[in-house]
Amino acid sequence: MGLMTVEFPALPTQRADLIERLKAPHTYDIAIIGGGATGLGVALDAAARGFSVVLVESHDFAKGTSSRATKLVHGGVRYLAQGNISLVREALHERTRLLANAPHLAQPLPFVMPSYKFWEAPFYGVGLKMYDALAGKAGLGATQFLTRAETLRDLPTAQQAGLKGGVKYWDGQFDDARLALALARSAARAGALLVNYCAATGLVHEAGKLVGLCVADQESGQTLTLRAKCIVNAAGVWVDELRVLDGQAIGRETRPMVAPSQGVHIVVDRSFLPTDHALLVPKTADGRVLFAVPWLGKTILGTTDTPRNDLAREPLAFREEVDFILGEAGRYLSKAPGPADIKSIWVGLRPLVKPPEDDGDRTQALSREHTVLVSKSGLVTVTGGKWTTYRAMAEDVLDHCFARDLLAKRPGGVTDDLRLVGAQSSGHRISDSPGLHLYGSDAGSVQALAGADRVLGGGLTEAMVRFAARHEYARTVEDVLARRSRLLFLDAALAKSLAAEVAGLLEQEGQAHPRLQEFLVLADQYLTLPA
Repeated sequence: MGLMTVEFPALPTQRADLIERLKAPHTYDIAIIGGGATGLGVALDAAARGFSVVLVESHDFAKGTSSRATKLVHGGVRYLAQGNISLVREALHERTRLLANAPHLAQPLPFVMPSYKFWEAPFYGVGLKMYDALAGKAGLGATQFLTRAETLRDLPTAQQAGLKGGVKYWDGQFDDARLALALARSAARAGALLVNYCAATGLVHEAGKLVGLCVADQESGQTLTLRAKCIVNAAGVWVDELRVLDGQAIGRETRPMVAPSQGVHIVVDRSFLPTDHALLVPKTADGRVLFAVPWLGKTILGTTDTPRNDLAREPLAFREEVDFILGEAGRYLSKAPGPADIKSIWVGLRPLVKPPEDDGDRTQALSREHTVLVSKSGLVTVTGGKWTTYRAMAEDVLDHCFARDLLAKRPGGVTDDLRLVGAQSSGHRISDSPGLHLYGSDAGSVQALAGADRVLGGGLTEAMVRFAARHEYARTVEDVLARRSRLLFLDAALAKSLAAEVAGLLEQEGQAHPRLQEFLVLADQYLTLPA
């Protein structure tokens, strides 16, 4: 019963305790704005090096882009085609670290590219063999050329007409929101103070230098001022808002550095791709990439790459994006999914970095690499990048802090082999239906709570809701059904049907305002086709 072993103590995250700690007078070594992959990665790295750390997030951890990824831990095959060898090497190295440090949430996944023209398999196969060579000992499996029969064995519902064969290669997949939560809890275990639903509302400057920030508790409305030697702006697609505030305070003009790009994902039943292999089309009719990925008992179809000028917290898909994904999926699957088959539609905004001279809107040409800037006042801004390289991004941020003498340098590499809270190989795959295996070594703590045997639906138990409220920072119905469990992303109708019961459990756990009505409206958005 290795799954039930409790490797790490569960950490209470009662709101009152967090706010009292936030109120205490203190000058932190580093204050971080933003609780997505990047901000949480910086918090863990800094706390692991012994710095005093505070992180505030205006909504929930991973509420934005960091819970809306395509769920892939990858080295970036398409970057190889662009000749960006250094980016691929870094990503392959970080892929290995991530899979080792969170084996319950990130695992290898085989991908198959079906070929319908004689030249496709050898053309893409050569590139993937080069991908293997770059991975070296970090490789997850050798690239294989597949016959037609072998391709249909791995992708039993692939379109058979015209199928010549295929190529299989290996990357990884993960549960992004739960990995963000593991980072938050690991950082807290290392001494960091992390508070969600606490917005940064202003910056504090003295003699032209940044010395603190103003924050507002989104639940009570109370405002506080936090002081820190170093402040990191890790707000994702929203980093420019803080950069503008900083520039205004010191009398400098600030040009936007982010050009948001929208990625749409559609979830359908596993019957459309009943396999533990992902399907990858490297070049669709309009030159984009199409994935069909098995994930938590369902199939994710995506994604798009569409310029987006607004920065909505819940961006909406465009109808042409949904039609594109369904149409392309229908070209490569023998059973074509239609609008009635959609279980959930969700959209993420990518914080692509815009070159200073670029005023265009071709997001495919913008940088997927991360960028770190330090302003004249000392505001450290980091944006761009991808989930796979969150750990390397955090190290780079701290290196910039050291280079500008915002922090006294301390040795790095502390997170190379730092296993995250819950880290334990459960023997289950991320492609399996959700369940207790996603908690890793915390499974025993979950099972010890009331309602462990009472299943609400979709693998969610009463005990999981209670654990989310007590130990995983959950405040609202959405926190539980979108990010502690992934039901909103997997089956929005089912999530909606469970919302009232989850709200009742959160109230029992002391949360007076679980925002039930807000969630019901949101669930409808995930269910509704755009006009």
